[in-house]
Amino acid sequence: MSTEEKSAAPRSLAEALRVRDDVSLAALLRSRPDLITPVPTDLTQLATRAGTRASVVRALERLDRFALQTAEALAVAPDPASYGELLALMGGDEEDPVVAAALPRAAALLREQALVWGGDDRLRLVRTARELLAPSAQHPSPTGLGPTVREATAGMSPGRIQEILATVGLPSTHDSVSAVSALGALFADRRRMAALLTGLPEESREVLARLVWGPPYGQVTHDPAAHLRALLDRGLLLPTAPGTVVLPREVALHLRAGRAHRVPEPVPPPVEVAAAHRPQVVDATAAGQALTALATVEELLKEWDEGGPAVLRAGGLSVRDLKRTAVALDVPEPVAAFWVELAYGAGLIASDGGGGTSHAVKAAGDEERYAATPAYDEWRELPPAERWALLARTWLTATRTAGVVGGRDAKDRTLSALGPNLDRSAAPEVRHRVLALLAALPEGASPVEESVLARLRWERPLRGPQREQRGAGAAREEDLRSRIARWTLSEAELLGVTGRGALAAPGRALIGAPEAPRPAAREEPEGPQGPGAKLPVHHHRTPPAVVPPTPAERTAAAAAAARLLAPLFPEPLDHVLLQADLTAVAPGPLERGLADVLGVLADVESKGGATVYRFTPGSVRRALDAGQSAADLHAFLARHSRTPVPQPLTYLIDDVARRHGQLRVGAASAYVRCDDDATLDEILADRRAAALGLRRLAPTVLAAQADPAALLEGLRAIGFAPAAESAAGDVLIARADSHRTPPRTAPEPVPDGPPTPDDTLLAAAIRAVRAGDLASTAPRKPGPGDAGDGGGSGAPGDALPRTGAAETLATMQAAVLTGETLWIGYVNAEGAASQRVIAPIRVEGGFVTAYDHTADEVRTYPLHRVTGVAELADDAG
Repeated sequence: MSTEEKSAAPRSLAEALRVRDDVSLAALLRSRPDLITPVPTDLTQLATRAGTRASVVRALERLDRFALQTAEALAVAPDPASYGELLALMGGDEEDPVVAAALPRAAALLREQALVWGGDDRLRLVRTARELLAPSAQHPSPTGLGPTVREATAGMSPGRIQEILATVGLPSTHDSVSAVSALGALFADRRRMAALLTGLPEESREVLARLVWGPPYGQVTHDPAAHLRALLDRGLLLPTAPGTVVLPREVALHLRAGRAHRVPEPVPPPVEVAAAHRPQVVDATAAGQALTALATVEELLKEWDEGGPAVLRAGGLSVRDLKRTAVALDVPEPVAAFWVELAYGAGLIASDGGGGTSHAVKAAGDEERYAATPAYDEWRELPPAERWALLARTWLTATRTAGVVGGRDAKDRTLSALGPNLDRSAAPEVRHRVLALLAALPEGASPVEESVLARLRWERPLRGPQREQRGAGAAREEDLRSRIARWTLSEAELLGVTGRGALAAPGRALIGAPEAPRPAAREEPEGPQGPGAKLPVHHHRTPPAVVPPTPAERTAAAAAAARLLAPLFPEPLDHVLLQADLTAVAPGPLERGLADVLGVLADVESKGGATVYRFTPGSVRRALDAGQSAADLHAFLARHSRTPVPQPLTYLIDDVARRHGQLRVGAASAYVRCDDDATLDEILADRRAAALGLRRLAPTVLAAQADPAALLEGLRAIGFAPAAESAAGDVLIARADSHRTPPRTAPEPVPDGPPTPDDTLLAAAIRAVRAGDLASTAPRKPGPGDAGDGGGSGAPGDALPRTGAAETLATMQAAVLTGETLWIGYVNAEGAASQRVIAPIRVEGGFVTAYDHTADEVRTYPLHRVTGVAELADDAG
């Protein structure tokens, strides 16, 4: 390298950032958004922030496995290292061609993210990253390498070092520095090192083989065996502490044939295809599951319409209430937790705060309960495809993760559904990435689950102890991202985003994926096929940096998914088939009005392709309580049945209606009123009514010690059909949707760090940083306040210019006439000092109006707050 090229090489990360163009800076800030929160004042501050521990850790955790392996190799390479040295560490002496082909991308990625800077001849890993990844006794390197000979012999006596030189056949030196250099050169020489190892006993070589891939530390006694003594005498093992020895890095690299990693992984593992289905079958299966999802959410909300389970003191559902919900929905408890969390995330259920908007008779001292929100009524009025799209979009972006329900938090407390501490900020990214991997497969192909998890682990590997634990055996707990990926695959199937394990067309639109690639080979036969069927393996390229979609893009994607799903849904039916056994069969989805009335008039007995409803005295009474008359029910059934109304059903309705409302329950403490005093006599004589504390006040009135709600339930349990009445004597109609929470907002996702900036913010931030950098680095002419010879000819650095008020005013006025640009120091009202580069436009009334290059806008500054002014040098950029 020439002297001129050396002087042009950056000497720091700040200088390396300074020569980047705006596109490169935008890529850096997009991949590491924490660097502009808040916007740095100049590129020096940006470089400082990029080297902080928290920011570097976050950046390392977001690297793919090969890029991380490259950074780990640089941490054990000389500082600085050339690209050739890095390639030798990654590809070994044999120079693996696959590694050589992938390394430029990894090095470019590290440069883009400001983890590495410098030219190919002087690659430097930022200091914080080197400290995190370099080997030490406390924190072994992920490469398994130990310290260098120089580091390992730092505390060794000069005499002992000379003894090692003599043993390996090297001439003695006059100082330890040259002795250590000679020993390191010997270990790095492949030919001489091979000859040295050939003379060792077999037991000694076995010891080296055990240490070569790490950990490089071992224990020895004060009187080591002969095969260990041979290694110690030759410096192949060096003592680091009493009883502890280490394999020097140079020796390990020779034994590894120059490789820093045992298994470099330059290529992402492919996502394997487990089965292939016709796309039409996948879409139809997904649409059927989407209809089931809508029905499940509606059934859940119907269960909670009049006030659902109580809210625990710490928040959330109790284990018992979750079990009851699972039984009501006929699903396992983890699946019930998923539906509950999905409805909560969509804003369809919430806590009523102990009140709600119910007008039904309620017990005194109401406790806080979960119930439907007003948004639920709006959601029900939407077309089915749009209702599904809202649920699917909520699921895709939610950070609340139902899969962790039942686990333990950091304080060893059980995590409950709808409770706190369920947010996992990585969930949206993992869900989106899993679906994107499915979208990259041939249309109709379902993946092998383990291959999806392996791909995700390559794209975002774990670091540190977790990484070591992951490979220690199946008994280790699976990492969170892998568990979220497993939950994503099962939840996507429940929701109808996938069908038979393959991504459906609406799911593809939901993530904004392009049209699926068609398989080049002939179409596989329909039906599930195991991995043994040797279906094609689909390879992927490394994904580009993911820019999260904007809310507008998510809304557009959800609308597109709804448009694709709508034609797949069957048309809702306006009829049912009444059976003589007091059941009704709905052969498909029903129209909203029919489903609502039938859901009140009958109980769901079974679900599936056809729903079976059963009519019971309790269900008919429920319809009468909702304001329907017997004539209304007869007319409704006759209008919507394709079969004649069975006589047993007619008799059931008439019998219940004849008795309904004969008893009236109102609020005094509570009372029962009936025009037939014989009925009241019957109640008083019934032993089951003793708990209600009834006594006769008049021939047609009984008083009770129970509240009205308990009195209603008690009389219905005995076999009567009482109706509640108001203070005016009117029958209270208890509608199914009578209880609603006050308006609630859906829970907001908890972001995983600062949000990715959009293009507008990036452009403004880059403009501000460059302007601030101009102010802090622009060379200026020497002024009267400058000391020494040319002290003001360079960049101003941190010192503010200092001039008197008269000189400041005169310089400003002259700049207005000449159009010159000035460098000023300015102190704002809060006392914060800053440097600015301005082009004065007007000076009057004690103020200067100027174009501020730092802020890229015209501003006005009070002259008394300007500390001083200096002209920029003629060659200032």
